[in-house]
Amino acid sequence: MSIDSFRGEHAFLSNFFECQLTYNNFNYLNVEAAFQAQKCPGSESRFTNLLPSPAKKLGRKVDLRPDWEKVKVQIMREILKIKFQNEELKEKLKATKEAELIEGNTWGDTFWGVSRGNGKNMLGKLLMEIRKEL
Repeated sequence: MSIDSFRGEHAFLSNFFECQLTYNNFNYLNVEAAFQAQKCPGSESRFTNLLPSPAKKLGRKVDLRPDWEKVKVQIMREILKIKFQNEELKEKLKATKEAELIEGNTWGDTFWGVSRGNGKNMLGKLLMEIRKEL
């Protein structure tokens, strides 16, 4: 079985799902804001009260830290681990059992997800890793 959309009953798997979390001493409203904030150290406070779409948009405009491509997967892993410390979200993730988690999208993201049948699905892979650790 696979879950190929992080919408509807599986929206909790999305980085856009509302869930307050603290990462590196800053409080965020969702994973997307926490992740985008890490692109430009020193600017984290600009992301703390942002909803996912504005956070993503702002994240496209900041100057990337020089090591971003090397650290982005580890940062996402750390933020997701924090997200799934929430008991309700942890139980929902565990309830996906052995399902393959695929971040299917129509916007062409082939690194974090799969679009038109192509992609690395890094978000899905990280979620499955975390599920295995729970």
